[in-house]
Amino acid sequence: MSDRRTGILKAATRVIARRGVRGLRMGELATEAGVSTSLIYYHFTDRAGILRETLEFISDRADHYTAEPDPSEQGSTPRAGLERVLLLELQDTAEVRENSTAWGELRATAVFETELRDDLARTTHTWVHDIAELLARANPTGTAPAHAAAAERLTALIEGLSVRWLSGSLPLDHARLLLRDAIDAELARC
Repeated sequence: MSDRRTGILKAATRVIARRGVRGLRMGELATEAGVSTSLIYYHFTDRAGILRETLEFISDRADHYTAEPDPSEQGSTPRAGLERVLLLELQDTAEVRENSTAWGELRATAVFETELRDDLARTTHTWVHDIAELLARANPTGTAPAHAAAAERLTALIEGLSVRWLSGSLPLDHARLLLRDAIDAELARC
């Protein structure tokens, strides 16, 4: 991906996190990205294209900061790897705050802007599938349907905990504790 295109997607994520999807204006995005409005349209065609590719950018960025640990890491177990990947969704960094806020805004917007739904569903499905695979490694005696259901519950919980944490309704340490407890419960269940 070109540096300009990446810069525009980073700026779109910032604007969406700050102003919401409805507040995404091409002029403000161009200023934030340091490019012309015509360059934005050249790269993304229209507003829907920007939203779709920003959603993919956010997902890819989350994949990067939640990357699985190297299996050769000392003391790493499949259960520890699962916990690490999930807890990295709840870390107090600017990138995670921005990503989580923009993700929530895009999810909320999909309720009314149906053109986002398919892309959001695909991205969510990929996330759930990845977590189900980690659950299967951590509990190989469970069934695929049980792992998939547990992954659905855990990813939904992360989204809810994230919103509460980011809005100041829940301290980060408590959100992480609740997630750890849920991981234990899901592993025992599947």
